[in-house]
Amino acid sequence: MVSGVAIYGFLGWLIDRWLGTDFIVAIGIIVGAGLGIYLTFSRFNRALPPDPQPESQPDKPHDQN
Repeated sequence: MVSGVAIYGFLGWLIDRWLGTDFIVAIGIIVGAGLGIYLTFSRFNRALPPDPQPESQPDKPHDQN
C-alpha cells in the first residue's frame, strides 16, 4: 500500500512539475492509497477452498462379519 502512495504521488509530482500546477500530487497520493487499499482487500478477501470430505466410516470393522 505504501508503494502505491509513493509511486502515484511521484507521478503526480512529475505531472505537477510538467504542467506548473501544485494539486495533482495530492490526487496521485489519494489514487495510490485507494488502489493500495483495493488491492490489499482483493488479495486477502478471497473465499477459502472447501475442506475435503472425509471418507465415510463403515458401520462394522473389516474383521467382523
